[in-house]
Amino acid sequence: MSRSQRLAPSLIALCLAAGVHGAANAEEGMWTFDNFPIARANQTLGTNIDQAWLDRVRLSSVKFGGCSAGIVSGEGLVMTNNHCVASCVANLSTQAVNYAETGFAPRTREDELKCPGGSAEILTDISDVTTRMHAAGEGLDGQAFTRARDAEAGRIEQEACAGDATVRCQVVSLYRGGQFKLYKYRRYTDVRLAWAPEDRAATFGGDLDNFSFPRFAIDAAFVRLYENGQPAATPTHFTWNADQPVEGTPVFVSGSPGSTQRLLTQDQLMTVRDVVLPMDQLLASELRGRLIRFASESEENAFIAMDPIVGLENTYKRGRGRMAALIDVDFMRAKAEQEADFRRRAEAGDGGPWAALAAVQPIQRELYPAYALLEGRAGGGSQLFRWAQALVRGAQEREKPSAERLPEFSDSRLASVQSGLFAERPTYPALEQVYLEWWLSKTREWLTVDDPRVRNLLGRESPEALSARLVEGSRLADPAVRRALWEGGLAAIEASDDPMIRYVLSIQDDARAVRSDWEARVEAPTARASEQLAALRFQTYGDAVYPDATGTLRLTYGRIEGTDVPGQRFGAFTTFAGLWDRATGAPPFDVAPKLLAAKDRIDGDTVLNMAVSSDTIGGSSGSPVVNEAGEIVGANFDSTVLTQRNAYGYDVKVNRSVIVTTTAVTTALRDVYGMERLVAELGVAE
Repeated sequence: MSRSQRLAPSLIALCLAAGVHGAANAEEGMWTFDNFPIARANQTLGTNIDQAWLDRVRLSSVKFGGCSAGIVSGEGLVMTNNHCVASCVANLSTQAVNYAETGFAPRTREDELKCPGGSAEILTDISDVTTRMHAAGEGLDGQAFTRARDAEAGRIEQEACAGDATVRCQVVSLYRGGQFKLYKYRRYTDVRLAWAPEDRAATFGGDLDNFSFPRFAIDAAFVRLYENGQPAATPTHFTWNADQPVEGTPVFVSGSPGSTQRLLTQDQLMTVRDVVLPMDQLLASELRGRLIRFASESEENAFIAMDPIVGLENTYKRGRGRMAALIDVDFMRAKAEQEADFRRRAEAGDGGPWAALAAVQPIQRELYPAYALLEGRAGGGSQLFRWAQALVRGAQEREKPSAERLPEFSDSRLASVQSGLFAERPTYPALEQVYLEWWLSKTREWLTVDDPRVRNLLGRESPEALSARLVEGSRLADPAVRRALWEGGLAAIEASDDPMIRYVLSIQDDARAVRSDWEARVEAPTARASEQLAALRFQTYGDAVYPDATGTLRLTYGRIEGTDVPGQRFGAFTTFAGLWDRATGAPPFDVAPKLLAAKDRIDGDTVLNMAVSSDTIGGSSGSPVVNEAGEIVGANFDSTVLTQRNAYGYDVKVNRSVIVTTTAVTTALRDVYGMERLVAELGVAE
């Protein structure tokens, strides 16, 4: 990052307080709904929201896969981003009928198509289980500590949700172990695609415009929740507001941000900077190159690889932004100063949990490559491998009592595993082979040829030959085969001659050993010290502190506004007129055909996208943007490159969420895609 793009140290110091120790400032904070600072938000924004408003927003917000969404009608209609339904669109498409190219605009509700493996959840209840979770690990160390905590979480989830397929319970760790909450969700497993624009309408500008503003993208889509074969009744929902947005308007963003690391110590951040991010970026860059080469080989390959490439480019660019923050001298100096201040206030002269976390870092640095490759990234993205892994481990784990299993296979979570296994989802052998080749070759490269685990991974075969043999011989693409193996249990798995099943069985000992070592030597001591650090934080600052993001529902707030800092100067809005002006006719600045054909029907002054000073991060995609009246005015779909430092600290001057407006979505539905029936369902007057 150039010197001109850096923020003044004093400004960063002011805005990072909650990321290291103290109460949040201004719009800062991804707040849980049971600890949202209503009074402070109202004072900051001049609004008048209350608890009843919060409850309506929570019950209208949806977790949709790895994205967020909002209910917008009483008949289960949900708005999210187009890129959040990309996998659904790809799974429903063929090369002959490619909805990514044409858009999906069903004429009737009966034509809405089920998203394979799709699920959606609404958070209905939050309860505190901290005492039980802390007691479960008391007096234990290493893997015994981790397994005891996992077992207790499984028991709590089973007690709360056992036997009800329409709900899901999840014990959530907050403040890195300082608190544990039980989140109870209403779960929908029949989710159908109701509308998606042409991909080029949603991704105009491609990777060049990604993580930037101005933007000119209709990155929106609708799905519908179904139960018992009928649209779900959703009486609590956001009211649709199709009016032009006004600069300076206070707004709230409700979604499920994936992960932040604001509460990490300096020593932990150095491990992220020096080991985790560099490795992740190098691996992602090579996979991106392989996929681009694969896509260039034929039209069929281009169709197959389109969605994976977009997702990978998004991940890579996000990593670039985070690395830029961690090597920014001023940014990191401010973080260090805030941590030192916290330690003085907490009177932690002997080092306490900071010293314990520092001691873990050399171990984590040593173990991370093997853990990432043999466990975290096992299979390299191959869907066939993922299914085989779930089948093999599921069969092995179900032989044990629930409390002794790996947590993802406890009784309370088996329904989710089964849902993923039984979904009818297309696989593409050529793409599967690309993923497996890449994973095998990178594992050999990083761990070296002489590592005995690599020898077991490859035997005497090359990555190319082994991946070809596994993919060509596997029958796991057939959901009936997967169901039979799952229902047959361990006996069926051990008797299977499917090469992918046999292969996963053959590498289980090494993969499980790597995971056990990580849990005992990294995860457990980190969790124990982080819990102690959280206790110090509560003692020092009380409950005026928000936790790191964990993929669970949060509420943040800000205003519709641009920004004027070095490297990032822009107004609050873009319009359709700006889209026409930016278009060159050549990719990635070519306008989608149906959108271009409707140009004369669209008022050029209609606001397309807007910038908001809310506190968001990856996972916030699709988050409903709501005004004081509880009306939805847009959906979050991106942020800027500078905003990626948001993983480690918030800055109101820099952080901007990029929003597609309900005004633009209404225009697209009515004037471009002929979706008058959805416009009517949204309550928009003619």
